[in-house]
Amino acid sequence: MTTWRSTSKGALIQVLMCALMVAGPCGAAGVVAAAPMPAGVVSVAAVNDRQQNVMVFSPAMNRPILIQVIRAADRSRSRPTMYLLNGSGGGPNDSGWDAQTDAVSFLRGKDINVVTPVGGANSYYTDWVADDPVLGHNKWQTFLNEELPPVIEKFLGANGTRTLVGVSMSGTSVLNMAIAKPGFWRSVASYSGCAQTSDPIGQEYVRLTVENWGGGRSVENMWGPRTGPLWRANDPLVNADRLRGTAIYLSTGSGVAAAPHDTPNDRRVREGRIPLPVQILFGQPIEAAIRQCTVNLANRLRGLGIPAVFYDRPVGTHSWGYWEDDLHHSWPFLAGSVGARIN
Repeated sequence: MTTWRSTSKGALIQVLMCALMVAGPCGAAGVVAAAPMPAGVVSVAAVNDRQQNVMVFSPAMNRPILIQVIRAADRSRSRPTMYLLNGSGGGPNDSGWDAQTDAVSFLRGKDINVVTPVGGANSYYTDWVADDPVLGHNKWQTFLNEELPPVIEKFLGANGTRTLVGVSMSGTSVLNMAIAKPGFWRSVASYSGCAQTSDPIGQEYVRLTVENWGGGRSVENMWGPRTGPLWRANDPLVNADRLRGTAIYLSTGSGVAAAPHDTPNDRRVREGRIPLPVQILFGQPIEAAIRQCTVNLANRLRGLGIPAVFYDRPVGTHSWGYWEDDLHHSWPFLAGSVGARIN
């Protein structure tokens, strides 16, 4: 597996921009004038016969983004694509689906392409109004809704039918991406994602994610002042009517710690990925609060006459073991929504 270092990234960007330059010299002094770089595949590194690490350049963020790809098991014809987003950790340092769950082995046997961006920690995979001194320049919704799909689906030979899956932080993001582009995503699944962002409780949860856990300088660099319109524009509960026509799967636990995942027997606990006391101490209140967000969204959708599957688990903290279970549980729903074989 290749490692992407900032020095090589900067050099590669400069070389590519030089190649596209319309006037002026290119060297140590930099590019004088260059044509805008389009979204496109920058490099491909094979992991194995079915998995690849693909660097895709994002014009909106002016940098390449690492995309983990699992090609469909049967490629005798074009297949749908699942975009599987990581949580607040963004994916590096064992913080994503590949390290924390059996998602790779589970999905390798399916007739669906799987696309997972790496990066965007604590960004809510949204378009920020200002750069953050710590979290940087984030235009993730533009990248995921506009730039990435045509590039990666052409690369995969996909059929243009797609589903979008998020967990925790990105469980909010997937709802907002579907709301921003109705009809583009055939289905969305949100595992333990809080659907409320513009009320005081929701805003505080977003602030904790961005500032306390992510180290961001100010949550207002994301959607502006808390009294501004962008907070409501990015609140799935407020804008739930725009989910009409999208197949929706929601899941959450109650916050009650229970077997098998909130015990020393869970493999993530055994492997030392997270101390069990920390999982319980923090995971219980977080999941309990998120359950209320999810119940509120499920009730709002019901009131609007918009069908949704709500898997309301009676137990479970805010932790990867339950999200691994959610992926398995939701697979028949996701496969049916995009026309993939369940087995």
